[in-house]
Amino acid sequence: MKFFFLLFLALFPVLLEAQGIGHEREIDAFIGRMVEAHGFDRAELENLFAKIDRVEAVVRLASPAPSAKPKDWHAYRSLFVNRIRIEDGVIYWNKYRAALSRASAKYDVPPEIIVAIIGVETLYGRHTGSFRVLDALSTLAFDYPETSNRAARMAFFRSELENALVFARQAGVDPLSLYGSYAGAIGMPQFMPGSIMKYGVDFDGDGKIDLERSPVDAIGSVANFLAMHGWRKGEGLVYPASVGSGNAGWKSLAGDMSARFSLKKLESLGIRPGTDTPELDFGLIDLQNGDRPAQYWLGTDNFFAIAQYNRSYYYAMSVVDLGEAVKKARSVHAR
Repeated sequence: MKFFFLLFLALFPVLLEAQGIGHEREIDAFIGRMVEAHGFDRAELENLFAKIDRVEAVVRLASPAPSAKPKDWHAYRSLFVNRIRIEDGVIYWNKYRAALSRASAKYDVPPEIIVAIIGVETLYGRHTGSFRVLDALSTLAFDYPETSNRAARMAFFRSELENALVFARQAGVDPLSLYGSYAGAIGMPQFMPGSIMKYGVDFDGDGKIDLERSPVDAIGSVANFLAMHGWRKGEGLVYPASVGSGNAGWKSLAGDMSARFSLKKLESLGIRPGTDTPELDFGLIDLQNGDRPAQYWLGTDNFFAIAQYNRSYYYAMSVVDLGEAVKKARSVHAR
């Protein structure tokens, strides 16, 4: 008896993690929309939602941190631009060089950027997430944490739940078989279901888009995503800059996610580009560095195409730096 009691105690936290999703009225309305908009069978969806669980870990992970720490580019960069990701990036590139070359030729995106995105997202497919996608999306769609933007986030995740169900039907897979991140991102490149439907490509030619098990599909889909978000062939990524203390106009550009300012305009705001900066439109990249001086760069359309993958200067710059590091290491190994 004592053994079974201890076993129950050991499993108790897990049992609390997975529970029915609740919110019957909202789910009934959602099912009605799926029936009307997409022709789903109501009884089948009701049966499906009976198997979906609210996952407390998803709510915790989606909740804002209790105290905001100062942003630190140096610390952030070290998480992604390190020996493991560089060395494994070389191995990944060599293993899939044919697919990378083909994707680069078709979409005009350099191989190192494709490699770096998959490396940052999932360590080249090694960590793609252990949450059932429908559990994660349903939890966030109907029980998002209390935040100032809760309504907007719930609407977003309900849309992605809709996309997940439509995608699973189109792909002919059991929607409960889809696994991903706590936010519902799927596969090696961590595409949300809506992104799979918009930007996913069957790059290995087997008749289906499979970002969980096909590295070739993942490579082609990442390249297509960037191309569809404004990647420009032959255009650079970032150029060093500095900001003047006498003109704080540059602060008005903080958080802007586009390359739409001429060098003349940037200079009028107190931003000084490097001497080798080409005559293009740019956006300002502001990387706070903890207690150390901040770094400033000028980003092109290509940089901001990467930033559309994850709307963060820090993320996009880590992709740029990891890609360059992998490219350099691969060229050294090839000698």
